[in-house]
Amino acid sequence: MDKAGQDRQPAHGSEILCPACGQDSLVKRTPLYEGFKRVGEQLACAGCGLVFPGEAAVPYKTRKTLPGFGLEDVPPPPKVFGKQELAETVGRLCRHCDHYVVNPFLQRCALTHREVEATDTCPRFAPKPPPKAGA
Repeated sequence: MDKAGQDRQPAHGSEILCPACGQDSLVKRTPLYEGFKRVGEQLACAGCGLVFPGEAAVPYKTRKTLPGFGLEDVPPPPKVFGKQELAETVGRLCRHCDHYVVNPFLQRCALTHREVEATDTCPRFAPKPPPKAGA
């Protein structure tokens, strides 16, 4: 056990290829005690029960990775809007407008008294004033 009282788990998985039974199996970890004090753990094949002498003797399976695929192979996200379109629409959304009234059930425009969505745009957009420092 480590300082925090937690068992250290190996960096690899618990899948093995057992040399005794020849099957894909899992490592069974059984704690060993002397009285009420834990002194270690026994590592065994979950299928046939073969006991391994230590962690280094356990034949863990390695994970295979496909060569040639990495982060550089992921295509960049598509750009749907240009810079001018972003400046004209994204900054002019109703949720950023001073006339946008939020209600738990319905959002309305204070000018037109119509129901609006936060992502709607309007030619009568008025930006919200910046929040006051004391508020």
